[in-house]
Amino acid sequence: MGELMKEFDSINFSVEKYTKQLVKECVGGADLQKCKKEIHTYRDQTSSTLKKSVYANYMQFIETAKEISHLESEMTQMSLLLQEQHNILSCLTDGKGVSTQREKDIETLQENENTHATRVIKEMVQNFTGKLEGKTFLYEGALMELDNNDYRPIQRVFFFLFNDVLIICKVKHDKKLEFVVDYDPKKIAVINIKDLDGVKNAINIITPDGSKIFQSITAAGKKEWIEQLEVAFRWDQPGQKSKKGPAPQPPKRKSQETPISNKHPSIDLSPYSAQTQIKAAENFGPEWISTANEEVQTLIAQRHFEDAECLIKRCQEYLAQDKTFVNALEFEERVRQLEKQLMDVLLKELSKCHARNLQVALRSSRRCSQILVNMGKARQACGTVLKVCSIALRTAQREARRNNSEISELFFCDLAQVACDFINVFENQPACVSALVVWCNAELQYFANQLKKHYLTKGSHLEAIAKCVEGVRNPCAKLTEIGLDLSYHLEGLLRADLDELIRESRTRLLETIGRTEDVWQPYNLHTKTNLKRLLMEFDNLGMDMRAHATGDTWINLTQSTVNFTRHFLQVVNHCAYLSKSEALSPSCQILLSDLLQAQLAVKPTTGLSVDPNFVVKNKQFLVEELLPVALNKFREISGNGGELLSTLQQQMRKQHAPIPKRRNVYQTDVF
Repeated sequence: MGELMKEFDSINFSVEKYTKQLVKECVGGADLQKCKKEIHTYRDQTSSTLKKSVYANYMQFIETAKEISHLESEMTQMSLLLQEQHNILSCLTDGKGVSTQREKDIETLQENENTHATRVIKEMVQNFTGKLEGKTFLYEGALMELDNNDYRPIQRVFFFLFNDVLIICKVKHDKKLEFVVDYDPKKIAVINIKDLDGVKNAINIITPDGSKIFQSITAAGKKEWIEQLEVAFRWDQPGQKSKKGPAPQPPKRKSQETPISNKHPSIDLSPYSAQTQIKAAENFGPEWISTANEEVQTLIAQRHFEDAECLIKRCQEYLAQDKTFVNALEFEERVRQLEKQLMDVLLKELSKCHARNLQVALRSSRRCSQILVNMGKARQACGTVLKVCSIALRTAQREARRNNSEISELFFCDLAQVACDFINVFENQPACVSALVVWCNAELQYFANQLKKHYLTKGSHLEAIAKCVEGVRNPCAKLTEIGLDLSYHLEGLLRADLDELIRESRTRLLETIGRTEDVWQPYNLHTKTNLKRLLMEFDNLGMDMRAHATGDTWINLTQSTVNFTRHFLQVVNHCAYLSKSEALSPSCQILLSDLLQAQLAVKPTTGLSVDPNFVVKNKQFLVEELLPVALNKFREISGNGGELLSTLQQQMRKQHAPIPKRRNVYQTDVF
């Protein structure tokens, strides 16, 4: 088929010639159907190859389209610049006034640009119904809209900027433009975003609808957009339209010095007159202080917050030393307003530091927090930072619960991280450290409520309760390494619910005692393997049962006693972990005492022939062997004396009945 289909790849391929030749060569409809199938197969292969090629070069197509769009914009600007230079050279050659001719050329170019832009927008932009007559076109270009959280590309957009309107269009798949929204340039703010690892050449445009991030292809394009948006923002302010405005006037300082020289034409070399002239010249202050207002606003807009804070501090220091220059009080009020504006911007930046990852939120808030501390606004900064941390902390907890992850270790690790980072920033601020302690207590209370809601629910098993509580206590105790002790507060928050759960477990466990019918015979495990496995299990629980093993497969105790011993030692383990808190120790000891007394109270069924010696042996095993092991294990894990269990042991030894005499007719021990 490859040789047959080579004709399709030929440059001189003709459909008519190929069809006529095919009809001549084929005999009957079967041959034609076969050729048709071959042509269809070749078509499918070609289509598949084309798709693979498109997928392989998809990103190159996108980058090429971006470059073409940017080059079109640059070529338009280049054409305008060349036309302007041509007009200027023509005016110089003809000997005409350069400024007058240049203004006429600029007006003509602007009219042409406005007409061209208006026509393009009406023809290319879909669903746009606004009026563009009488507006001045400034700039246009393609940008990429990014997600505010992870800087992920959302869609391609195209901007048309006029003196009083910014039109944003969406670039569709067919390269057509669809109108999205328009804004007044005077009601938006442009913030320069520094280049990071994930995003470059990005600007943040704050609109009445919220904050949006756009990315330019090149750094030059980004700079041009910032300048053009600034021109549109200041369009109606005096002295901004430099192309059409009057010639620059001499500075006020010189104009005010001229009358002084006219009033005193004679030269006076006396020291008094020289000092007077120097003071009169210095009354206007240094030149940098007159432009500080605009410089600070520019630095804030470009997100150079450190430079803005340094310039404001420099102005405050100068005003503290000298307030004799002209309009000093007015300038002092202006500096105060600039400081308030910078503080508001920084607090707003802090409040937007929400992130799924707590480390990202802390890292992004560190810069603004440090600047606010340097400005003396530490209290406002710490409150906002703690709110951001609360959101990040609770978001991480929700995700951990959804994924069935360990939430206790995560919570206290995040709490320690917040505390360490917070102390590094607000180290010399006692009020802020107090706010951190209050915040930690509030977050711990919220965590305890979530713990009781999702894990310490009614009907939970004692093993799950002990595991959960122990998993919370250990990481909480580690916070003492950084000087933060929350263990007492945590125990107080969980005490009432844990007491209720222990009482509920006590009732449930007591109901299981005596349910199984016991024949009061030695326990036969049938195989040596089962006996060996049982002895190893008791070794792990801390009790040696080898003294009661007889023969190859027998335990010289009832099956009920063996099962109770295993279960009782497990319950002792759980209660001992819960009893690490002194408030929970009495409830746990009461639970263990009631369980043991209930097992001792179990009697043989009426009418059942049993050996009294064997019954007494089982009860004696519970008092003399099981209870001491359980008491030692309880003391070792919990760390307290177990007074109630000790008292129970003494009482049971006093109440223990004497062992009846052994009868010769029947012997309990099988061996």
